[in-house]
Amino acid sequence: MSTETEAGIRHDWSRAEISKIMELPFADLLYRAQMGHRRFFRPDTVEACVLLSIKTGGCTEDCAYCAQSARHDGPANRGSPMASVEDIRQAAREAKDRGAIRFCMGAAFRMPKPAHMDRMMRMIEVVRAEGLETCLTAGMLTAEQARMLKAAGLDWYNHNIDTSPEHYPQIVGTHTMTDRLRTLHHVRDAGLKICCGGILGMGEARADRISMLHLLATMPEHPQSVPVNVLVPMPGTPLEHVPPIDSFELVRTIATARILMPRSRIRLAAGRREMCDELQALCFLAGANSIFLGERLLTCDNAEPDSDMRLFHRLGMRLETHVP
Repeated sequence: MSTETEAGIRHDWSRAEISKIMELPFADLLYRAQMGHRRFFRPDTVEACVLLSIKTGGCTEDCAYCAQSARHDGPANRGSPMASVEDIRQAAREAKDRGAIRFCMGAAFRMPKPAHMDRMMRMIEVVRAEGLETCLTAGMLTAEQARMLKAAGLDWYNHNIDTSPEHYPQIVGTHTMTDRLRTLHHVRDAGLKICCGGILGMGEARADRISMLHLLATMPEHPQSVPVNVLVPMPGTPLEHVPPIDSFELVRTIATARILMPRSRIRLAAGRREMCDELQALCFLAGANSIFLGERLLTCDNAEPDSDMRLFHRLGMRLETHVP
């Protein structure tokens, strides 16, 4: 028996159902995704966010994809001081001028300390004062920390599950998937919106992508934002030489995510700089409707803003111009 709501949103998907969807003929899969997309979103608009690192590198975790881990030989492994509140205020103003409606801040922590919390809460306040939505990713949180961030005015918290529970031990050894899910529970209980997705191209199989989507789509509430990152192999990390994911597999994953979680924003995130215009267009057709603007995404390069605008013009698309 399905647990569909009046809007047709399900949380009881089986892995067999998800596998059947992902394996549809490509045209049928995109058609079904596009029809679902149009139920809740305009097909010609894309949400724009900006992501800024507020504390880069020196992280004690061993995530195999991350150049910010102190355990790897990546370019940011030693770390840098935390940004100032005034730096964030200026960056937020610039982001708004570019057309962003959400300002996302990333801090390379296993878990923030009290001094970090104080400064991050001030950052949230100044970003909100500039008229932008706020999003933060700063590692694991306690229930109290999640409530503190909510009280400071935070709108969203990003905490990706990265990959499937089965593949997770191959990617991270210093924490578990259970740790990730515990933080998401605290964030949800605090009343924050959840931004949670994964990274494709980390040596996983299609079964792992199905399992990852199954975990996301069977949460008590679907993440309101689902970033789909494509691994950008970073020098000095264990995944430096992993071959890239097949482009059609990327599109299939996005389309399947759109069908399973029709109300969620699907964000085409890291790896966009390496995509041709035609692949990005297929991703938008499959249901992606959010991007990051700006030249950098933490430690990797992002698509050039001018190239984004040229692509949107060619596709007859535009950036959303208001905060939802």
